[in-house]
Amino acid sequence: MLKLDSVSKVYRVGAFGGGELRAVSDVSFEVGEGEVVSLIGESGSGKSTLGRMILRLASVSSGTITLDGRDISSIRDRKEYYRQVQGVFQDPFSCYNPVFRADRVFEMIKEQYFPRLGAAEWRTRVETALESVRLDPGNVLGKYPHQLSGGQLQRMLIARAVLLDIRLLVADEIISMLDASTRIDVLNLLADLRARGLGILFVTHDLSLGNYVSDRTVVLRNGKIVEMGRTDLVFGAPAHPYTRSLLASVPRLHAKWTDEVVEDVPCAYHEAQEESRTRPGLAEVEDGHFVACSGCAGAAAEEKKIKEKA
Repeated sequence: MLKLDSVSKVYRVGAFGGGELRAVSDVSFEVGEGEVVSLIGESGSGKSTLGRMILRLASVSSGTITLDGRDISSIRDRKEYYRQVQGVFQDPFSCYNPVFRADRVFEMIKEQYFPRLGAAEWRTRVETALESVRLDPGNVLGKYPHQLSGGQLQRMLIARAVLLDIRLLVADEIISMLDASTRIDVLNLLADLRARGLGILFVTHDLSLGNYVSDRTVVLRNGKIVEMGRTDLVFGAPAHPYTRSLLASVPRLHAKWTDEVVEDVPCAYHEAQEESRTRPGLAEVEDGHFVACSGCAGAAAEEKKIKEKA
C-alpha cells in the first residue's frame, strides 16, 4: 500500500541557507493493509519528519513515497489524498481551537467531504464513529476541549479519521501525553482498526508500546534505518548495538535500576552481507530481519577500498 523508497530530507541551515542538515537519509520501508509498523528511535532521529513527509506536510528532498504505486507528490488534489491518509499527533489539545466546541472537527469534515449529506444522516454517522472509538456521543458532543480529557480528544481525532474510511493512519506519539489507563484503551483501539484493514504507522520512542502493538519494527538513528524486520525478531534477537542499547534502557517492572553493559559482538551486517544484501545499506541477518553496519572496522576498510578505486 504505502512504500518509501530511498527517501531523504535535507534542510537548509545557517546564514543564507549555505549549510545543510540531513534529517532523514535513504529510508526505505513499506506499510501494508491491516499492518502496524512501529517507527522507533530517540528524539531527533527523524521519526516525525518521516511522518510529516508521508502526510505531505513536508516535501521530500530525494526518493519517492508512493501509495498503491502512485507517487503522492503527483496527487494534485490533496482532498483525494487525505481521504485515504490521515494523521493523529502527540498533543491532542493543540489540534482544537479552544473557542469552538470539540466536535467542530466533524463539521469541518462534513463541509469538505460530505456537503450534500443531510443533518440527520450525518449525526448518525458521527455517533457511529464515536461509538467505534469507545466514546459515548452524549458525553462528548457539544463540549469544549477544556471539558474533555486528553484521551477523549485523541479518540475524537481518530473518530474523525474513521468517518473518512481512511486506509492509512500516521499515529505520531499519540499516547505519550496520556495516562497509563488511557494508553491501553487507545492501543487496543488501534488493534481493532488494524483488524478492519487499516494500515498504521505508529511513531514512538517507547519500545514497550511498539512491541505491544506492531507487526513490524523500523529502528531509526540519526535519520537512517539501523535495523528493521518482524517485531518479534527485532525485539527477540536485536542485531545492532543501538537497538540492543535501547532495549537495555527499558525499565523492568520487577527489577531495580542498574547499569547494564551492552556487550560488544561482531558486526552482524558484515557477517551477513556476503550471503544476502537485498537492501541498500542493510543486510538480511535472517528471513525478514535487516540490519545496518554498526560502524565497525570493516566499514572503515570498505570505505577506504572505495576511495582507492575512485
